[in-house]
Amino acid sequence: MKCFSIDLDGTLLNSKHEISEENFQVLQELQAQGHKVIINTGRAIEDVIKYEEIQKLQTPIISINGTIVYSATREALYEASVPIHTYKELLPILLDLGLWVMVYTNQGGFPCRNPEIQDKSPEEIQPIFANYNYDQILEKEDLKIYKVMAVSRPDELEKIDAAKKAIGGKLELSMASSHPNNVEFTSVEANKGAALIRYQQLANEDFEEIFAFGDGGNDVEQFKVATTSVAMENAPFHIKQEADVVTKTNDENGFSYAVRQLISY
Repeated sequence: MKCFSIDLDGTLLNSKHEISEENFQVLQELQAQGHKVIINTGRAIEDVIKYEEIQKLQTPIISINGTIVYSATREALYEASVPIHTYKELLPILLDLGLWVMVYTNQGGFPCRNPEIQDKSPEEIQPIFANYNYDQILEKEDLKIYKVMAVSRPDELEKIDAAKKAIGGKLELSMASSHPNNVEFTSVEANKGAALIRYQQLANEDFEEIFAFGDGGNDVEQFKVATTSVAMENAPFHIKQEADVVTKTNDENGFSYAVRQLISY
């Protein structure tokens, strides 16, 4: 069985955050041929299954950069969370740098999740985070923190670099960037590559080949475990260097183009 592990934003989704008809057709064809299609994304499950195409496909989903692994029937097979004491150390560092911080939990995203701000201007985003009371998150019962995502204004990327330097090697966390103006922190047990290996074990499936598709820093770990890794043309140069193949952009159906170039099915 071949496995196709596919990132969403910047990869399967075009710049309008849509799954094109051509990409959807190839996904259907892959499933019809008996291949395993897995959505492998930094998004929370709520922001994945809102797509009708994904609902129709009923694929396994690896969400929040490998934090939660779901079966095709949406059963949670595995989850990893950030220890509360680690979160308490991490949050003030990010806030002191003036970053917008989103906290993904088992009870939602606070003050929001990334898809809600993707197409907004900095002026529209700022009020969402201004004076937000993060203390109220810790008051929730049975809280699990899945991911802490920090975002900068597009013209303040140095704040992301500063966050990486401040946290790297000091707190026990996985760290990755899905876009130049963000950095995402998850459990050390969570990344897209480890989750692919974990899925095979949990589902008792064995992939003879893994094709991994992505465009961001959080895709590098899945590239490492793939038989063939495919970066989008719209990916940053250093991500393309990590891949075996570079395909067309996400606005040119780069996913479906690569599949048809790589395999006969």
